[in-house]
Amino acid sequence: MRVTTKGQVTIPRNIRERLGIMPETDIDFQEDNGRFYIVKTTQPKVTHKFKKLRGIATAKMTTDQILNLTREK
Repeated sequence: MRVTTKGQVTIPRNIRERLGIMPETDIDFQEDNGRFYIVKTTQPKVTHKFKKLRGIATAKMTTDQILNLTREK
């Protein structure tokens, strides 16, 4: 097996079938004593990229008003 320049590998069909990995299946890599394992995740990982920004806006404007500001010439 070879890793692409993007860090991707192809999981062989027999392994995908055995693990039940279909397109769009979320997987994870787990390490145990220097060995790595591919496991199906039960739920997709949720990232809270913008959580710390939630609720800090001070403008009391509607969405339409904000869009009009960004579209003015």
